[in-house]
Amino acid sequence: MLSLLRLLCFYALGLGYETLVRGQDDNPDTGARFLCRAMTIGADTCLVPVVREPNTAAQEEVLRNTVMQLRETVLQQKETIVNQLGTINELTTKLSLCESASEEGKYESGGSWSKNNQNTMGDLPRDPNDTIDNLGKTMQSLKDRLENLEQQQQRANMSGALFPSELRDLLQHRLGDLEKQLLSKVNNLEEEKSLLYNETTAHRQKTESTLNSLLTRINELEKGGSGFKSPEQFKLVLPLRTNYLYGRMAKSLPEMYSFTLCMWLRSSAGPGIGTPFSYGVSGQANEIVLMEWGNNPIELLINDKVAQLPLSVRDGRWQHICITWTTRDGLWEAYQDGQKLGAGDNLAPWHRIKPGGAIILGQEQDMVGGRFDATQAFVGELSQVNIWDKVLKPADILTMANCSSYTPGNVVSWLDSDVEVFGGGAAKLPLEICQDRLS
Repeated sequence: MLSLLRLLCFYALGLGYETLVRGQDDNPDTGARFLCRAMTIGADTCLVPVVREPNTAAQEEVLRNTVMQLRETVLQQKETIVNQLGTINELTTKLSLCESASEEGKYESGGSWSKNNQNTMGDLPRDPNDTIDNLGKTMQSLKDRLENLEQQQQRANMSGALFPSELRDLLQHRLGDLEKQLLSKVNNLEEEKSLLYNETTAHRQKTESTLNSLLTRINELEKGGSGFKSPEQFKLVLPLRTNYLYGRMAKSLPEMYSFTLCMWLRSSAGPGIGTPFSYGVSGQANEIVLMEWGNNPIELLINDKVAQLPLSVRDGRWQHICITWTTRDGLWEAYQDGQKLGAGDNLAPWHRIKPGGAIILGQEQDMVGGRFDATQAFVGELSQVNIWDKVLKPADILTMANCSSYTPGNVVSWLDSDVEVFGGGAAKLPLEICQDRLS
């Protein structure tokens, strides 16, 4: 009986082992495994289920991949930190250069940087405009690097790694300080540039004024060397009645509301001496005209309005004449040889003399500076034509007429360098002394 029970047990164990093997082959995913151990007689069963063991191979693969990703992330972060440290060192060097330049480098009046005409700012150019452009490029480069670091942070966040926020905040703070210092440097350079420009402009204007004065003096001396005792001691000679002989004043008139015109003239032409003086402006060729045409008396034209003057100058002797006019009520006065011979009013009242016209001696203008009529040309000699922007006192006019004094005009004065002669036959010759003109 005992032997039979043992046989049945072995048979059951065989069937169990076969079932175990078949079960594992037919359903490998169940994970059920059985072990056979010695049992005492009378035990309820001889098969004991075994607890399923975890799949360690898959977990090892996951851990291995995680370790590789962390290693790559650590390497990337290490490279990023090295780059950031290099950037911080470069920015620190730039700031040190800027600070040393602000303490030691001064822009001299000669137009170069530092005391020895050397560039103390390292990579900054000497010209203020180039310096400002270079600082702007530096700022743009720093901003680009900051954006690059932010992009690296975003990529690091996407890869699951954390960007060192402390380093980023430090870099941003450092960049902010650098930006403020660079902007302050740019403002200082702009102020220095403005001051330098003002000083250069003032110096250039002073130099040009000095050169113009020297050139004027040289011209006067050269003209004086041609036979004139002084720049005003000459006369303009117009011997023929033509439309191409005349003189032109280099200066023009400003806007005026009154004036005095004085001159010495000598003529014996007839009928009429012609036009010794004319001033024309754009839109009005007869702005100021003094003329004697045909058998008419001498006429004064203001803005093409006419007043006849009681003057007689056709005796072939030197005559000193002066004409005054004021816009108030159009008052005018006429002087010959220091004596007032006539006066009147309502000659272009409340009119203003327009500026920027042409002063022609010896011709009447039908257009500004030209279109002359030979029948209106002056024949004779002119000298010391002067214009004031005010009405002179009778006593001042008398002292000039009797040779007591000579007063040049404050608007247009008679100078050899300011009178240009046109036409063959017209000339500038030495003027007789004042006492000889009176006799």
